[in-house]
Amino acid sequence: MSDSSTAVATPPGDAAAQHTNPHHARRWLILVMIGLAQLMVVLDATVVNIALPSAQQDLGFSNDARQWVVTAYALAFGSLLLLGGRLADLFGRKRAFLVGLAGFAIVSAIGGAASSIEMLLVARAAQGVFGALLAPAALSLLTTTFTDPKERGKAFGVFGAIGGGGAAIGLLLGGVLTEYLDWRWSMYVNIIFAVIAFAGSFVLLKNSEAEAEGPRPKLDIPGTITASAGLFALVYGFANAERDSWSSISVWGFLAAGVVLLAAFVVIQQRVSHPLLPLRVLLDRDRGGSYLAMFLLAIGMFSIFLFLTFYIQLNLGFTPVQSGVAFLPMVATLMASATSATAVLLPKFGAKPLVSLGMLIAGAGLFWLSAIDVTSTYTGGVLFPLMVMGVGIGLAMAPAMSVATFGVDTHDAGVASAAVNTAQQVGGSIGTALLSTLAGNAATSFTAGKVPSAQLAAEAAVHSYTTAFVWGGWIFVIGAVICGLLLRSGAPAKAPEGASEATPVAVHM
Repeated sequence: MSDSSTAVATPPGDAAAQHTNPHHARRWLILVMIGLAQLMVVLDATVVNIALPSAQQDLGFSNDARQWVVTAYALAFGSLLLLGGRLADLFGRKRAFLVGLAGFAIVSAIGGAASSIEMLLVARAAQGVFGALLAPAALSLLTTTFTDPKERGKAFGVFGAIGGGGAAIGLLLGGVLTEYLDWRWSMYVNIIFAVIAFAGSFVLLKNSEAEAEGPRPKLDIPGTITASAGLFALVYGFANAERDSWSSISVWGFLAAGVVLLAAFVVIQQRVSHPLLPLRVLLDRDRGGSYLAMFLLAIGMFSIFLFLTFYIQLNLGFTPVQSGVAFLPMVATLMASATSATAVLLPKFGAKPLVSLGMLIAGAGLFWLSAIDVTSTYTGGVLFPLMVMGVGIGLAMAPAMSVATFGVDTHDAGVASAAVNTAQQVGGSIGTALLSTLAGNAATSFTAGKVPSAQLAAEAAVHSYTTAFVWGGWIFVIGAVICGLLLRSGAPAKAPEGASEATPVAVHM
């Protein structure tokens, strides 16, 4: 019997049946612990960014090495997520969650105490390793803890809001810690999150009967190698595109290798008896559409956080703390739309209209934001488009995240959750390379044949940002159309009467 089976197939009013889920009575406290862990993982991708100039001055590393403080985390995290998700399925989600938390805290302490760039890079890569174990375990625990559709909607609304707003919160937190304490606290702060989440989860979480009983399948070694190496090559290739040209072998060579390795991975998954990522997880229309939505949302969100941070600090002259505060209205609208989307709208309308409409609204916000120029102010040019984007992203991201793991077999929950995080991570890496290249080319074209001046440089920079916003907007629009075609119509339904207790909730066709 699984964590979720009986609770899903039984009417919400039957409390005795719901209590067969060992997490039912403490589910909301468990959500707090999972939310803390998710916040730590998500904000770690941005909390270090604002601290980088101070870290560079303290440790004395070059500008070329600076990007690898961010990339080292992304490489390890993105390439090992599928393995982390499957390990959670094989050895227990509670165990994987606790090991991930403890490891993340330890390597964060090492990174905060770094005396050289090498020590810092090793710590950042190790954070990615433990994050790859922690993130899918957190999402799969949420999937198997909340089984009632209404409560599940609320829980995933909170989780989706953390996922969407965590990056902006990271910018604020990084600015506060750097400005008032020290850049090292951008690493040390993870210890606080991890210790609280570890202590609470150790007491609250139980290993399910499904995890404790029966033989465990063998780990798919060939699939693990090809998936991890393929994702590493993709992320590494796109990371190099920020520095090298697209014609460089360090870019296209690794991208080509990544495609070949991932193609080999798909072939392997069709032939092995215990695949790392069962293709049944990906080939479901709703999950496939949800993974694509998360991938495209990550690309578009990159243009918001990166280029708007540059504009706010360099053009509007905001301090790091002020820059973080400037993103809070977006966080507020994102959280409001995410929680209402999954708690109120998803049970009635399903994910299809919410994801498509959300991406269209977010795209409209980016097109609106692309109207800024060197004379714009925060209130007049940034604030309201930012709030519109928050509404759209929350409306699309939370339902997509919920449906991405909705109806998946309990023993596949970890790897299905890992696929969500993988889609986000790879999407963010592609967004970094693609939009940075487009912005750089736009700035070069803008200044071509003109007399250099400070005013021209400022105008060229803003032009590069607005170019990225326009491309990000079109990515959202195209994503709305494609995801609308992929996702099924209709609201989520409970398991049909008479179905096996092991039958998970399915999305209504």
